[in-house]
Amino acid sequence: MCGIVSAVSYRNIVPILVQGLQRLEYRGYDSCGVAVHAASLNGANRPQGGLQRARSTSRVAELMAQVSAEHIEGGTGIAHTRWATHGAPAVHNAHPHFSHGTGSAEGKPGKVALVHNGIIENHEDLRAALQAKGYVFSSQTDTEVIAHLVDSEYDGDIFEAVKSAIGQLHGAYAIAVFHKDEPQRVIGARAGSPLILGVGQGETFLASDAMALAGVTDQIVYLEEGDVVDIQLGKYWVVDRQHKAVTRAVKTVHAHSGAAELGPYRHYMQKEIFEQPRAIADTLEGVEGITPELFGDGAYSTFKAIDNVLILACGTSYYSGCVAKYWIEAIAKVPCQVEIASEYRYRESVPNPHTLVVTITQSGETADTLAALRHAQSLGMTHTLTICNVATSAMVRECKHAYVTRAGVEIGVASTKAFTTQLAGLFLLTLALAQTKGRLSDAQEAAHIKAMRHLPAALQAVLALEPQIIAWAQEFASKENALFLGRGTHYPIALEGALKLKEITYIHAEAYAAGELKHGPLALVTNAMPVVTVAPNDQLLEKLKSNMQEVRARGGVLYVLADGDTKIESSEGVNVIRMPEHYGVLSPILHVVPLQLLAYHTACARGTDVDKPRNLAKSVTVE
Repeated sequence: MCGIVSAVSYRNIVPILVQGLQRLEYRGYDSCGVAVHAASLNGANRPQGGLQRARSTSRVAELMAQVSAEHIEGGTGIAHTRWATHGAPAVHNAHPHFSHGTGSAEGKPGKVALVHNGIIENHEDLRAALQAKGYVFSSQTDTEVIAHLVDSEYDGDIFEAVKSAIGQLHGAYAIAVFHKDEPQRVIGARAGSPLILGVGQGETFLASDAMALAGVTDQIVYLEEGDVVDIQLGKYWVVDRQHKAVTRAVKTVHAHSGAAELGPYRHYMQKEIFEQPRAIADTLEGVEGITPELFGDGAYSTFKAIDNVLILACGTSYYSGCVAKYWIEAIAKVPCQVEIASEYRYRESVPNPHTLVVTITQSGETADTLAALRHAQSLGMTHTLTICNVATSAMVRECKHAYVTRAGVEIGVASTKAFTTQLAGLFLLTLALAQTKGRLSDAQEAAHIKAMRHLPAALQAVLALEPQIIAWAQEFASKENALFLGRGTHYPIALEGALKLKEITYIHAEAYAAGELKHGPLALVTNAMPVVTVAPNDQLLEKLKSNMQEVRARGGVLYVLADGDTKIESSEGVNVIRMPEHYGVLSPILHVVPLQLLAYHTACARGTDVDKPRNLAKSVTVE
């Protein structure tokens, strides 16, 4: 979601700010902008009291051209990519926002420039109070409220003004702000949204993601909840939520900008689908046997102490948790509950201190999942573990135990390799729990490890089905509705397949446990409604075949992903793609890949923006 890049430097910082925004494009956005204090560069005297700004509702590349044409330069600056929450995607709502001091005409910049990630819940009350003081608003955003509020609190020290202003905010925020009267100074603050500090050679940076600073500095400070940071030329200091000076550790973080290169692929999503064999291999690297210590020191004691599992996640990560529920209960024999993170913390639940709370998140910064984790902890559930793709994320820092997947940077909004590597991590967790509980024999462990080592090769064989899937996609491209069916561990895979299709093709798609078909969804089935069916050769196959006959009897057209020994044949109204092999309990990891490819090639056929689908963001850092 929204991205922040900021800097105080001895050089023109605009190219670095804009390049940082380009590296954050994968998060999703609908407008972008940059503002600088021109007087901060070699004492230059610029118009508008030193404040310059460019904003766009197009891509960052267009912003770069605008900045160049308008000769915007400065050594102090802030930049932002916005995903609209308050106010439509429009230039006047784009960040950075300037304050408009009391008595000033609308559109005339004041002295404060600010960017913001998050949502301010009391913005309406603050807006009314500021308007009563004479402040003029030019946008519908909650962010502009903060800019005016900082201006109203300013009395010669922007650091003190920001501290005073954030004490009046209710909600989540990461901000970067500077003032006209203090040319080489930017203040950052965070609560509920991520913000990092980058330490360079004689220059200092702020960003919402270390990726934004790739190639600029690898010296990163992860600011903690409630921190306020003052960055100046070659120096900085931090205070905590009590406004006491603190020292935060500087870590060397290698954010590989090269990971974002498209290479020979048409889209990042296609690249990431085909990276899954490598991603799985990397995620399983070094796993020679099953041990709780795969999840960190003390995991054995934690696993011995718990008697049930609670999984908290959102979106695609939620579906990976749904697969894990089947595994954990069937193999480890431990009761497991899966909750949508955004719902869990708003309902009355019955806490159990012997629960292992498992969070699943690609970014480790998902606001709803972080909030759900903190809610569970507040209820006394302190045994926490995360499956996450970012080792330095807030989620990894806040959980007691972690398994960090190695999917690498995922640029496409529709998650692919992050999902399959999550499943790999969750299967390892299942086996570790089973071993700790005395429910995994040596022979079973060896068989599971062997199967996991074969996953990369098995995935390569599935990817070879792409030409057949392209043929299906040509038929799907003209449809506006689709059903997905699965049973057992493959029901969540059907849910994930439907999500992928709707995310990037804008085709309305729903998924059902196939046994539920006759309890309502069958009313939708016609020859215009393709029905995708995930058909592994498991104990539910014959039941699934009966469900498929229900579809055919109503004139529905089936598209079946079948294991080779299922005896499901292509015929009129039945289209079959045979999976290379039956993969037993790990079959969900293989069966999801054709569904990813189906969504991808259907989107290509329909001409949609595959990597940046409308209205969506990659990293959801607001509630």
